[in-house]
Amino acid sequence: MRRKVIIIGAGLGGLSAAIRLARQNFEVTILEKNETVGGKVNIIKSDGYRFDTGASLLTMRNVLEDLFEFAGRDTRDYLDIISCEPLCRYFWSDGSTLDASTDIDKTENEIALIDPVDAANFRKFLSDAKQKYEIAEKTFLAYSLNDLPRLLRPKYVKDLFAISSLKTLDKHNESYFRSAKIRQLFNRFATYNGSSPFETPATFALVPYVEFGLGAWYARGGMYEIPRSLEKLARESGVKIKLKCEVEKIEIENKKAFGVRLKSGEIVPGDFVISNADAIETYRRLIDEKKRPNLPDRKLDKIEPSSSGFVLLLGVKKRFPNLAHHNVFFSDDYKAEFDAIFKAKRLAPNPTIYVCATSRIDETQAPEGCENLFVLVNAPSTNSNIEWKKAAKDYRDLIIEKLENFGLQDLENSIEFEQIITPEDFENKYNANRGSIYGVSSNGIFAAFLRPPNKARRIENLYFVGGATHPGGGIPLVLLSGKFAADLIAREVI
Repeated sequence: MRRKVIIIGAGLGGLSAAIRLARQNFEVTILEKNETVGGKVNIIKSDGYRFDTGASLLTMRNVLEDLFEFAGRDTRDYLDIISCEPLCRYFWSDGSTLDASTDIDKTENEIALIDPVDAANFRKFLSDAKQKYEIAEKTFLAYSLNDLPRLLRPKYVKDLFAISSLKTLDKHNESYFRSAKIRQLFNRFATYNGSSPFETPATFALVPYVEFGLGAWYARGGMYEIPRSLEKLARESGVKIKLKCEVEKIEIENKKAFGVRLKSGEIVPGDFVISNADAIETYRRLIDEKKRPNLPDRKLDKIEPSSSGFVLLLGVKKRFPNLAHHNVFFSDDYKAEFDAIFKAKRLAPNPTIYVCATSRIDETQAPEGCENLFVLVNAPSTNSNIEWKKAAKDYRDLIIEKLENFGLQDLENSIEFEQIITPEDFENKYNANRGSIYGVSSNGIFAAFLRPPNKARRIENLYFVGGATHPGGGIPLVLLSGKFAADLIAREVI
């Protein structure tokens, strides 16, 4: 008899787990409350403009390819994945720019234009990042946190100490680079997991190697082609996907999940339940408090969420030749920016701005002669300090003015399509914990061990996937969370 698996949410983690389980003869049903699959990796289209609303680049593409291979398929039959070069173009307010590249010689030369000494240290820095990544690849990126005893075996302990650090990421970067600009560039990688470089551990110094060493990629037609291809693969594998189908509660009896209750009142039974919803919000919204005495609401409220984001989608009727595909316009005081977001929990008055213009390399994304600009600013999770209905317009104006000062001339007058997405929108549409993009923050030395594990510790048959659980946010890590959950379930029935 085939075991039944119910998956709440059709994000990348849910699709990943579904494909793997269906290929192992489980009966899998995904229940998605929205009209499309993909979760935060989604799309908005209007008047010839197309905007990816979530992840804007693919790293560790081998993880995606491994999923297709597991299903007996070739990624190339579903996706056209192309390299991003330069990786990113960085701008500072004094007019300095730097193009980062997987061509290490090129990047070294670019760094040398800012500080020759830092250029000489770049390869040492990248070598350390590679070592950290290779250790993580065989430990944290190979096992679920539920398999922590495996990670603590003698053969791994030395490696774990090698990548763990009492230093912050900022202090680590300071030990390699004397230029404030170059330190700022590498501090930025803390935002890949929604954290502060001044609080997150130097363990995350491995992230630059993921880009510089392994490359960054784009799916032609837009990043939404990735969840779209996974939806197709899931259906081909026999997965049932029900859209506009909202789960109201996870049914639990004797500390064991046995199905879900829909908003319609219907009970959908299952031998296993996987939540692709935010892990914290799953406990808060979908499980009665009396069924989780170890995680009352007051305890959930104390868990620090990752940062959120303030997004502008801008369709503009001109081209900006100074833009690359990926662009970062840095603030003048990075420390003050992150203090505002994580300590004061307010909007940074001088924010760093990320702009993704997929129209630079993909003509399908905007009308001829036009640009589609995805503009993202780090923002605090939702809290009483910010009333977004009042704050959004003023913050939007500040960002547009700053981009014009950086050289995007006449941006305001060129906008013919615009949409604003606030942390409240992430919270309401995706049930993200206080609007966080990456679930739990990675601030703190033991952050990597404190993420919600892929299998609930006190409720049997309940599992978690997505950016809010182990191993973290971003396309490859979310896909790995699906693999870990599927592996844990498959192990249960062997």
